[in-house]
Amino acid sequence: MDIIQLLPDSVANQIAAGEVIQRPASVIKELVENAVDAGAKNIRVLVTDAGRTSLQVIDDGCGMSETDARLAFERHATSKIRKADDLFSLHTMGFRGEALPSIAAVAQVVLTTRMATDEIGTCLTLHGSRVISQEPVACPVGSNFRVDNLFYNVPARRKFLKSNATELNNILTAFERIVLVYPDIAFQLYSNQQEMLSLRPAPLRQRIVDVFGKRLSQELLPIEVNTAFCRISGFVGKPETSRKKGNQNYFFVNGRYMRHPYFHKAVVGAYERLVAEGTVPPYFIYFDVAPANIDVNIHPTKTEIKFEDEQGIFQILSAAVKDAIGRFSDIPSIDFDTEGKPDIPVFDPQRDAIRMPEVQYNPGYNPFETSTSRRSVASNLSMLSELTRPSAPLPDTPSLFPDEPAPSLITEKSPEHYQYKGRYVMTAVKSGLMIIDQYRADVRICYERYLEQLRRHSGSTQKLLFPEMLQFSPSDSVLLQRFLPDLLTMGFDISDLGGGSFAVNGIPSAVESYDPLSLVRNVVTDAAEKGSSASADELHSVLALSMARNTAIDYGQVLSNDEMERLVNELFACANANYTPDGRPVLAILPQADIEQLLR
Repeated sequence: MDIIQLLPDSVANQIAAGEVIQRPASVIKELVENAVDAGAKNIRVLVTDAGRTSLQVIDDGCGMSETDARLAFERHATSKIRKADDLFSLHTMGFRGEALPSIAAVAQVVLTTRMATDEIGTCLTLHGSRVISQEPVACPVGSNFRVDNLFYNVPARRKFLKSNATELNNILTAFERIVLVYPDIAFQLYSNQQEMLSLRPAPLRQRIVDVFGKRLSQELLPIEVNTAFCRISGFVGKPETSRKKGNQNYFFVNGRYMRHPYFHKAVVGAYERLVAEGTVPPYFIYFDVAPANIDVNIHPTKTEIKFEDEQGIFQILSAAVKDAIGRFSDIPSIDFDTEGKPDIPVFDPQRDAIRMPEVQYNPGYNPFETSTSRRSVASNLSMLSELTRPSAPLPDTPSLFPDEPAPSLITEKSPEHYQYKGRYVMTAVKSGLMIIDQYRADVRICYERYLEQLRRHSGSTQKLLFPEMLQFSPSDSVLLQRFLPDLLTMGFDISDLGGGSFAVNGIPSAVESYDPLSLVRNVVTDAAEKGSSASADELHSVLALSMARNTAIDYGQVLSNDEMERLVNELFACANANYTPDGRPVLAILPQADIEQLLR
């Protein structure tokens, strides 16, 4: 009995939709790219409930005829290619012919479209790949796609959609990747009838500023290089704009967004020794390559692209970025004021003889002969014996990184502490020498303090004399709006002014010495990694850890003995004194026996 059978088109389309349509952002990406390929100059996107309820893409492109509108929802029906060789000369965003049938397979779709040569358009309605109706309708030139109830017939997929804030953030991310490629097209994005982005046609630099805020305007360095391999253009950030995470890093090839870790290394390597280790500046880099030298047909999302000569382009990219940094570095020129300058005589080797320097010393001096020195040495030896002499029987700490410090360890420590290289606090305890990382210790202390403030809603605010203005990208604005109530609980006073602008009116009273703009920006950047999809408790933990990292005692800060004593006491009052919230060890104990072994 034969058991292999051909799947129906509706089932095949649902399987294909699993790769092409992963969430509402995927629908936006495919429909907007189709609008771009149709020659649209104005594209409007409207989403309701982050695309769960409805999303709509309206364009003024070439539109479709009645027959094309029906055929567009068939699998592998496309106007972009005709034969396999066309894959190596692509000049359009789409080419597979899978997007529209995949969308129609998992949603309720209404398409209204008209060509300029037609007097009347057509309206096509589909539910789960099944055509419900097709009728003539009066409409403007272009296409209007409305997608309702995404995944209505695939409950498991709909169930695993994230929160509205997360899905809206993904929509904004996909939208930003497209608008950065086509600055000559006007784009508008609305969420629940509220305008989030309105971008007019503009030069590329202005488009970047319109999307990510005015602060980037003075921080971008242009790059431009044209070789036989490719043409590279765009902008990179100045070294001082580098951050550990949260920066805008974009590669585009032939008008298509791509991820490329190898080329990312080329950009980061060009900033070697100019930025702190682990930090990356923003960059917006555009490659123009002959279509025959790249392969975009690797993955349905088309973000992974294979280059024929990656090593050669790597070298060109690295040189272009280094050249931009060198040519456009904003080092101020030194302008000497010559008025009233001193008269510097010309060196004359006959008159100004050079003699070797001589060292003056007293050969009879002995520092150990004075009574003061003898007292000082005796005092130091006495203090050293006090720090190392056992005081009372105590069970030794069993390991180098104890899981639970002995309860009496804090009482057995020396009252005198030593700070080593501005990084470690060293103190004598019964079992040996305890070494504490001062930054990590304060991170643990501050983390538990901020976490308790969030639980008790007890943060106090220090008002700023003048409000500070912050500008965020639309995607970061959505995240900030979600955890804004928690920031208010911690003591921040932040007002949403709309359009991605926020006013910082106050900061927690315990951190008034910090730059409020950098503090808020760093907190948002840290929380952005997990905050969009985290539960309330997870979000509290992320915010508390971010605040602790940004306000803890930094390496190199000199501490007095009283400050070190406070640090040690507060550390051992924490729920876990051994590790930071992200699992890094805070302290280590060098056992007395090991010290004696080293000095034998």
